[in-house]
Parts: sequence; structure tokens; C-alpha cells
Amino acid sequence: MNALVKPFPLEDQICFTLYSASMAVGRVYKPLLDQLGLTYPQFLVLLALSEQAEMRVGAIAKRLALEASTVTPLLKRLEARGWVRRERNAANERQVLVSLTDEGRRVHAESACLGAALLAASGHSPQSLSRLNGEIRALRDALDASRAGE
Repeated sequence: MNALVKPFPLEDQICFTLYSASMAVGRVYKPLLDQLGLTYPQFLVLLALSEQAEMRVGAIAKRLALEASTVTPLLKRLEARGWVRRERNAANERQVLVSLTDEGRRVHAESACLGAALLAASGHSPQSLSRLNGEIRALRDALDASRAGE
């Protein structure tokens, strides 16, 4: 890095904007997650599992951009609450398959209020937020692709 180059001010740093926006979303979600008895990472696990009937632990970790060692404790807590089922894969006992229980599907359905709360708090239209989400996803994917060769 060239010592003569002056960094952009904080407000012009996209990393800070994304970070502080993520924190703001968390502040909108927190009271609703508390009512559901969920943490944000647990909410993400329920979302991922709602998209497929059953997933391997590694697939959940990949889908959420987390390490499997981070996902496993989340799954154990969700299983203790009766919201997910973890079972060894009969075809490969090294793999653990995870699925939502009926109670987990109920909690996932109740969590739909988070999207509505974010929409209301943002002052944006669904179309505007969808476009913004697409742009941020494209940025994330480009950044990931630039690091793939390392």
C-alpha cells in the first residue's frame, strides 16, 4: 500500500456502509427475534432449511458462509428446542442430515414478520429493496470470485 495515498473518509468506505447497514438491520430484527426466541444466526439456519427438505451440515455452512464448526452448535441448540432434526446419513455415516420439524416450520412461518418489519422501517418499496439486494449480492459474488484463486 502506498503511504502517500490518503484513505477515503469513513462514510465513503463501502465496507463501513455495509457493516453499519447490517447492524441497523439487526436492530430492526432484534425485538422480533427475541419474541420468537431466536438469534439471528438461528433464523438464518431456519431460512436455509426451509428451502430444502434436508441438508448436510456442510451444505448449511456453505449456504450461510459459515464454518461447519460454527453451524454445529447452532443446530444443537435448535434441536434441543425441537425445531430441527439431526440424523446420520445411512449411506454415509460421516454426514449429518438436518431437517426442520413441524415446530421448526411453524417458527419459520412466524419469522416472516422480519421481512415486513424491515420493509416498513426502510421506507423503500419491495422492488427497490430487491434491486438493492441484487446489487449487493453481485458485489459479494464478484469479491468472492476475485479471491477464489487464492
